[in-house]
Formats: sequence, structure tokens, C-alpha cells
Amino acid sequence: MKILIIDGQGGQLGAQLIKAIGGTFADADITAIGTNAVATASMLRAGAHQAATGENPVIVACRKTDVIIGPIGIVIADSLMGEVTPKMAVAVGQADAKRILLPVNKCDNLVAGVAKPTVASLIEDVIAKMKNQLVC
Repeated sequence: MKILIIDGQGGQLGAQLIKAIGGTFADADITAIGTNAVATASMLRAGAHQAATGENPVIVACRKTDVIIGPIGIVIADSLMGEVTPKMAVAVGQADAKRILLPVNKCDNLVAGVAKPTVASLIEDVIAKMKNQLVC
């Protein structure tokens, strides 16, 4: 299974996702794309098999993956403090992959109906959703 994790800012959410996914799905091929170099480096240190930074890597990787995981801002142009370009948001939205979006209420994008979840509970839910997708 090819998994693409997209994160920005410091990449801490992406790094935690990579550790949890790598520990649960040993055969997963994890690609990390950071919207900036700091995020990319953080996710690579966490155990991503390959990593890149920026708009074009997001566009290309979205065409070659089974699952895309990241904060909800990856589908909103100009989110994550402006790091997500319109082309990146379109690439994620139009990808032929399953998308697992984490409801992170940051940077002026607020998700109604979502209590303030802990990062740990979000990651647990990502793992559960991935396990369900393997059965479907």
C-alpha cells in the first residue's frame, strides 16, 4: 500500500502519523511531502521511506498513491499559513486515492461539529480508518 502524508509548518503531525502507520502497517510504502523543508525533514526523521518538499512533489505524488493523509487544510487553497497552493489543493482533491483528512482547527479554517480532539485520538482514528480500507 502506498501512503502519502502531507504536512506543513513543523511537520509534527505528519511525523506522528508516520510513526504510528509504520508501526501498524509494516508493508506500507510511506512518502512524506512537506509544504516546507522543516516539515519534510521532521517527517523523514520519523521514518518516511522517501520525502520531498513543495508544490510539484505534491502534484506528482497524488497521482501515484493509494491513500493521502494530512490535516484538512491540504484541500483548501492558501491554508496552513499560505503553504498550500491552489494547485496542491486541486491535486489532493482530484486524486484517485482515498483521503483521510484530520480536522485540525488552525489558520482560520474551523471545522464545525468537531470537539477539540487530541492528536493521539486523531491518529488512532486514522489507523482505524486505514484498517477498514484494507477490508473494503
